[in-house]
Amino acid sequence: MAGRRDIYYWKSDRIFASGNTRNTDTTPLDQLGGQVADYLSTHFKTGLMNVTPAHGQGNHITFTATYPDGDYFIRLEYGSERDNYMAIESEVMARVRALHVPCPAIYLTDVSRTAVPFAIQVMELVNCRDLNHQSRSGGLDTFGIAHEIGRYIGQWQALTPEKFGLFDVETFLSAGHLQGYHASYRDYFLLNLEEHLGFLVTTEFINPSTRQHIQGLVADHASLLELDRGCLVHKDLAFWNILSDGQRICAFIDWDDAISGDPTDDLSLLACFHTGAMVSAAIRGYVEERPLPDHFEKRFWLHLLRNMIFKAVIRVRGNYFDMPDDFFMNNGTHDLKHFTLARIHSACEGLQHKKDISTL
Repeated sequence: MAGRRDIYYWKSDRIFASGNTRNTDTTPLDQLGGQVADYLSTHFKTGLMNVTPAHGQGNHITFTATYPDGDYFIRLEYGSERDNYMAIESEVMARVRALHVPCPAIYLTDVSRTAVPFAIQVMELVNCRDLNHQSRSGGLDTFGIAHEIGRYIGQWQALTPEKFGLFDVETFLSAGHLQGYHASYRDYFLLNLEEHLGFLVTTEFINPSTRQHIQGLVADHASLLELDRGCLVHKDLAFWNILSDGQRICAFIDWDDAISGDPTDDLSLLACFHTGAMVSAAIRGYVEERPLPDHFEKRFWLHLLRNMIFKAVIRVRGNYFDMPDDFFMNNGTHDLKHFTLARIHSACEGLQHKKDISTL
């Protein structure tokens, strides 16, 4: 089974980048459902009544399993890389949940692929919609929700794993120890950066002068990457990964990109999608839990820049800019390509003292 030592972010750097973790082209959903049912009956518990496709939009194949005591949410990792990071994700979610941050309970995780040809995770089914849906439906108090998100970020940053970056799966599986692959945060932050920029130039998303400008800004602010200790970072913090009943947050989900990193990173990830006013509300919530780190604004802009670069790679590679209006990232208020370029430009401006976070 492969680890993620050379991965900055799974969707931008995975070996089989043109695909995703769905293997339903070769194994139909009904056949997979049968395998899931057999597995659950043997390895989870008896009494299974039904397994139905959940049609999730994320990286995993998903099902709902119905038992007399209720429903469970099932996720499968069936990619060609045989990725086993699901074991890390389950451990992270357990630790986050122990901090009283809303997170689904995990009942079973098996990445061995000995009984079935996929990794499988059985978790609590949270009967709430994601914030992206709630926001589109109208009536959501986005600033109140943002404030709540910021508070929870501050809470899960109480977890400070050793080393940096994505977590070493083999170390965890062999010793139960959660630590990053990289000895320095700088090593993780710069991992595959040149390849990402080169791809964006080759595909003409940015021009060579923009690439040089970004490289110069990163080099000028490299001292900000000298961290003594990392903290837990969700690394995919977006409205579609937060479940809500419309009034409060019910669960943070999809921790399968979690890392040990910089305390500004999750706040900057919110800025990849949302307005400066909303990000500012999240920051206000965050400071209720812990003080802002030194050089906060510079670190915020530096991480926004890095995050928008890898997200641009994903969006170009996945043809996101050509998706129909109902695509989950199209909110009807902006052109996604223009928005992506504008956020990269804003991050550069912020690093040059030309922009305030509230003006995003």
